[in-house]
Amino acid sequence: MKETLSKLNDWITLITQVGVALIALSVVVEIVFGTNAVFGGGVITNLSEIVKDVGGVDENGQGGNGFVGLVAILVILALVRGRVTSKA
Repeated sequence: MKETLSKLNDWITLITQVGVALIALSVVVEIVFGTNAVFGGGVITNLSEIVKDVGGVDENGQGGNGFVGLVAILVILALVRGRVTSKA
C-alpha cells in the first residue's frame, strides 16, 4: 500500500511539474508572440485575473488588499522557478 501511494505521489508531482512548465512556457510565448499565441487564450490575462481574485479586487478595481496580491504573485513566481517542492 505504501509503495502504491508513493508511486501515486510521484505521478502527481510529475504532472504538476509538467503543468507548471507549460504555464511558464505559455507566459514566455505570449510575451514574445502576443496575446492568444498559446492555446487560443491569454495566459497572462488569466494569471492576472487569478491574482486579482486572490487579492480581493472587485470588477471596478476597488477593495483590494495589495499584500495578498503580492503574496499570490510571489507564490506563482516560486512555482515557475521551481523553488516550491513537496516532500512526502
